[in-house]
Amino acid sequence: MTIPAKNQTTAGEPRERPVGDEAILKVTKEIVIKFIEVGRLSPANFTETFNEIHRTVRDAVRP
Repeated sequence: MTIPAKNQTTAGEPRERPVGDEAILKVTKEIVIKFIEVGRLSPANFTETFNEIHRTVRDAVRP
């Protein structure tokens, strides 16, 4: 008898854990920081770009 890994069900399929708002904000922040570092994001378009990135990350991790 084998014991399933912590991130798998007994059927061997990965468990789905809900992604919290805090995790989504952290990922969004990291992406925005990278965009600022490489010069792809300026203060003039920060709000629009942040909202678009946040929406994209949220939609990617939530059904």
